Formats: sequence, structure tokens, C-alpha cells
Amino acid sequence: MGALRSDIWCGVFVRRHNDLGNMCVVVRRGDPIAGQVFIEVDHLDGTRSLYTPAPMASLRDDASLIFQRRFSRVEAAKVSERIAREIDFDPDLWVLSVDLRSDDVGIEVV
Repeated sequence: MGALRSDIWCGVFVRRHNDLGNMCVVVRRGDPIAGQVFIEVDHLDGTRSLYTPAPMASLRDDASLIFQRRFSRVEAAKVSERIAREIDFDPDLWVLSVDLRSDDVGIEVV
């Protein structure tokens, strides 16, 4: 089975969180087919977490995306700086933002 398109995966993620009552938006649209996805979590207490694609995740046989937690409950500027640096390197990047008090983003994390 091939990898799921980035635009479809992001649309499902946003819809699922909004259906659960968590405000979730696409902050930046990347390449619709193969853009990497970064997820920024605003914990609504002044801190944010950042999830980025896990290294070597593309070698899996299934279509699921696997993430790593890059930052956990840090100041917002640190997350914004990391995203800006990554966009300079890879302009096809997707950025999703979700307001969530808990740490359960509903993604597979290694």
C-alpha cells in the first residue's frame, strides 16, 4: 500500500480534532502529495509542543504517519523558531495547529 497523500491526511486530522471540540487549523499548506507534516499543540497554558515526522518512518510498509515529539511544553517562541527554520529548508512543509490541554494528540509517536 502506498503512502497517503499529505493533503488528505491533514484534512482528516483537522476534521477529527474539530469534531472532538478541539480547535484545529491548517497554518501552512505544503505539497499536497508528499509534504512533511508538523503538528503544533497549544496547551492553552502558555506552552506548546511540536511533533515532527520521525526519522526513517517512510520505510514502513503501511500508510500511517509516525511522529516524534521535538518539543514538549515549551514557550511558544521556541516552537515558532523551529518551524520557521524548517520552512526555510523545506518550503513544501505542512503545519497544523491544535488547541489541546492534554498530551494525547491522537497520533503515533516514537
